[in-house]
Amino acid sequence: SQPMRFHLLSTAVAASCARHANALLSTRSAFIGTVVLSSSGVRVGASQDEKNSSTPCFNNSHSKAGEEGFCDNLKMVDEEYPGTAVERLHAVRERVKSLTKADLNGKWEEVRRKLLWAGGLRDLPNAVPGQGYTGHSFNDYNHVDLTTMNDQVSNNENDGQVKGIAIGNRLGSGIRIASLPELGPGGSWSTCAINCNKDPPQDVAHIQFRSRVAFKLVWVPNEQFDSFVIVDDEGGLLAMGQPSDGPGGLPLLRERMLNFRIMQGSKYAVEAEKAAS
Repeated sequence: SQPMRFHLLSTAVAASCARHANALLSTRSAFIGTVVLSSSGVRVGASQDEKNSSTPCFNNSHSKAGEEGFCDNLKMVDEEYPGTAVERLHAVRERVKSLTKADLNGKWEEVRRKLLWAGGLRDLPNAVPGQGYTGHSFNDYNHVDLTTMNDQVSNNENDGQVKGIAIGNRLGSGIRIASLPELGPGGSWSTCAINCNKDPPQDVAHIQFRSRVAFKLVWVPNEQFDSFVIVDDEGGLLAMGQPSDGPGGLPLLRERMLNFRIMQGSKYAVEAEKAAS
């Protein structure tokens, strides 16, 4: 799979970095990788440390102001999917990795709340739909993509490009109400996964919000569809679980079966198929 590529956006940052041009032409650090000054602006690439570690390459929180090789207040943008809230995406994946077997193998509603927390969403089962309601999140076949989008795209609407989704699909207010702020700029939402089996994916995250998914829940096609995997935007395994009150306490069987069906044939189904074998 192709690595995500990011730009640093800020003329002020570029000017600040330019003061250290000689050092920055090829400065490597464990935090922000290789910073290069060019005619197109300041670019950051993944460092070897970042490639071998889950530490986000954009995290310069340990640097000192004005230190050579570091620029403060960097804003990372995914070149391919610029609607992605990159810092938030990495924070969400770190939370997913922190979940224990007990967290993922307990009763389904408790597991679901843990997934909401990991994704940066509040558990709001009694809110009005469209105003922060998250009772549907991970509870049907479709709303299983945890998407982290930046503030500039959170009001984006479906103009008809996402097939099978209502025209409009206004989610901005709900995103702002339900998103936990401590995971970083932007917001989170459990977006619709339908059409994710296209290449490239044609789902709400990738088309309406021009964003990657931080993670996706896929039910495993075993005899009872009673376990799940959590995968990233490239289909890589992040976590897996088997709720203790399944299958009776899980979303309806037809929802779990249809969930796998809309992933089938894509990179997102691979880990679920492995888990079933």
